[in-house]
Amino acid sequence: MSDRIQTLWQLFLAGGPLMWPIVAMSLVVVTFGIERLVALRRRSFVPPELARELAALEEGRFDPRLAYRLCADHPSVAARVVQGLLEKTGRPLPELERAVEVEKDREASRLYANVRPISLAVSVTPLLGLLGTVQGMILAFMKTASPEAGANRATELAGGIYVALITTFAGLCVAIPAALLAHFLEGRILKGFRAVDDVVDGVLPRLEKFEGKGRVTPAQLLAAASAATAPAAPPSAATASAATAPTAAAASARPPAPRPVSPRP
Repeated sequence: MSDRIQTLWQLFLAGGPLMWPIVAMSLVVVTFGIERLVALRRRSFVPPELARELAALEEGRFDPRLAYRLCADHPSVAARVVQGLLEKTGRPLPELERAVEVEKDREASRLYANVRPISLAVSVTPLLGLLGTVQGMILAFMKTASPEAGANRATELAGGIYVALITTFAGLCVAIPAALLAHFLEGRILKGFRAVDDVVDGVLPRLEKFEGKGRVTPAQLLAAASAATAPAAPPSAATASAATAPTAAAASARPPAPRPVSPRP
């Protein structure tokens, strides 16, 4: 085992200085790959609680204020898209659809941001390997063009070529897994947006009846939702005493009941 590790280390050193950028790109792939695998879970697109509560809200009388509050309580891709849709309540249907597309494009740009370094590694790493190979071939032919006394040109050329191909091998070892990982992550993003579309398709028809009935701002939606969901406060002692005061005053203002008159003997 130690001999194999030593051999790999010797091959790494023989590959030249371009092996270090290839190693750096492999670290980029591993780091962003793990981060995206964690970030692109299903809950980050459509939490089950949000989908269930919105479905229950759609079955009854749909209230945009309560829907906005539900989205605020379950931050996710679907919640942000639906919030952008609810902020256009009262506007024509084409404008609502446009708002959905704008929010989805914004979320897609955010989700793809950390996939791009992996795609960059897929393109750049083989080129680094090829550059190292070309550099090694140049050095190999320089040695064979002016060999030392008694040196075998074929042996010198073969040794130079095998060293030059190390960087190409290393670049492909990084680029191929990176390409598979980027393809997998892109598929997960597309699958997540299909789930978001299912949620939006349930909310969008409910907003058609509000067309032309006034427009609202996000602050108004959030404030109205807070007021609608706040529990009624119990009456305070001062309020209770103020309510009972007129009753006590009225009772004290009543005339005294007449005393019975006893018959004279």
